[in-house]
Amino acid sequence: MAPKTLDIEPLETRIGHRFTNRDLAALALTHISGASGRRESYQRLEFLGDRVLGLVVAELLYASFPEAEEGELSRRLADLVRRETCAEVAREWGVEAHLRLGEGERQASNKVTILSDVCESLIGAVFLDADYAAAKDVIVRAFEPLMRAPRRPLRDPKTALQEWAQARGLEAPLYREVGRAGPHHAPEFTISVTVTGFASAEAKGSSKRGAEQAAALQFLAREGIGQQ
Repeated sequence: MAPKTLDIEPLETRIGHRFTNRDLAALALTHISGASGRRESYQRLEFLGDRVLGLVVAELLYASFPEAEEGELSRRLADLVRRETCAEVAREWGVEAHLRLGEGERQASNKVTILSDVCESLIGAVFLDADYAAAKDVIVRAFEPLMRAPRRPLRDPKTALQEWAQARGLEAPLYREVGRAGPHHAPEFTISVTVTGFASAEAKGSSKRGAEQAAALQFLAREGIGQQ
């Protein structure tokens, strides 16, 4: 039996929106496994909420980082709307206690995929229940703190180092394999990275790519270069 979900005042408080149409809220919380058909699940609301979320976050980033170029804005956008971030927001809203799931999915209420989907479906439900401004308020309240404190570097170390070098008119960083150890099935590579005018940095890794990323990170850390 699906859990009772219409007593959602605590959820509404955490989201920051009081639903006029509680049926929309219930639909936004209904997984396909707990629905009588696809149109009775949150899938369509998830589709809508995904688009509203992307627009609001893009608008928020554009206003918050007036000096940022398109590439940085795109990386920040991707970080904020990715599945793991949406799932984190859903957990903060406490949606697990209100989900309508079939018996076979009951143990999956904390799955990243489901939580991410419900985050977006609730945004879509707020948009339809009220308007864009209401949905924007909900999104900004939940996502702006995450925008101010990204959970991971917005660029991988190799990209960050290359962009740093290019911005200073330097040649692209040069990576060289300077050592290899260990058995054939589990090698350990040592890679050095050199940027003209700077001392090389070295690091080890179980793959060449991993060692290159580690060497770039070493260089960035040594020179005090941020990755955001």
